[in-house]
Amino acid sequence: MAPKSPAQSLLEKADKKANASTGWFGSSSTKFEEAGDLYQQAANSFKIDKMFKEAGDCFAREAECREKCKEANDAANAWWNSAKAYKRGYPELAIQALSQTIVHFTQGGRFRQAADREKEIGQIYLQEQNDLRRACESFERAGDWYAQEDAIATANACFKDAADLHADLEEYPAAIARYEQVADHSLGSALTKYSVKEYWLRALLCCLAIPDVVTARRYMTKYSGMDTTFSSTREAKFIGALIDALDAGDQEAFTAAVFEFDQVVKLDNWKTAILLKIKRGIQDEPGLT
Repeated sequence: MAPKSPAQSLLEKADKKANASTGWFGSSSTKFEEAGDLYQQAANSFKIDKMFKEAGDCFAREAECREKCKEANDAANAWWNSAKAYKRGYPELAIQALSQTIVHFTQGGRFRQAADREKEIGQIYLQEQNDLRRACESFERAGDWYAQEDAIATANACFKDAADLHADLEEYPAAIARYEQVADHSLGSALTKYSVKEYWLRALLCCLAIPDVVTARRYMTKYSGMDTTFSSTREAKFIGALIDALDAGDQEAFTAAVFEFDQVVKLDNWKTAILLKIKRGIQDEPGLT
């Protein structure tokens, strides 16, 4: 029989301690505190062996011991360590562990930390599970918590990510509302005012994807009233050209406007995807050139 690994030996000690009787004079709090320490040691030992599922399990057991000792901060930290281990190949378990961390942070009024973990959940849903709906919900929840903690720039980044996902889900009115929210916040600061034209561009592209050219024209006027420099920007002129092409049903003019804009401002994947949807509204063609 192969000898037990140090991690396995520590796990057995932890289990034995957690399940031991406290006797007449023993303290259950002390028992679980010592068991928690052993689970933590076992978890770190499993991490050394690159056994991340086992490490995550041990950190989760540590967290449960900390909870039995009413050590909320230590429990939250253990759940987070569990999530970090689970993120190495076990995304659903990582989400569950992060959710437990958030419970402790929100109960303790630590909403900035809760927002950090909720944002992590959103990233896992997006990157590991391709679950746009749940990712969007997590980014919006994180954004709300950042905003109430006055971390406005971080909140706006989450709301922008949520807006992009609303658009990917073809929930264009919700996307427009989020882009406008971020733009409104950004207008008030000289440091972020430069980015407003990007948010308005995305909102206007969502209008054209509905498609609703009338609303797009109205929003162009609205945005120009909020910032008199907007109408002279490359983004506004681009939208104007797209609106004219859509009004005329001119696919060639649409493609030419996209090509010209892309020569100066390289289109990202999000813009390319939504422009494809808009173009298909003119005529059912497979791609942009």
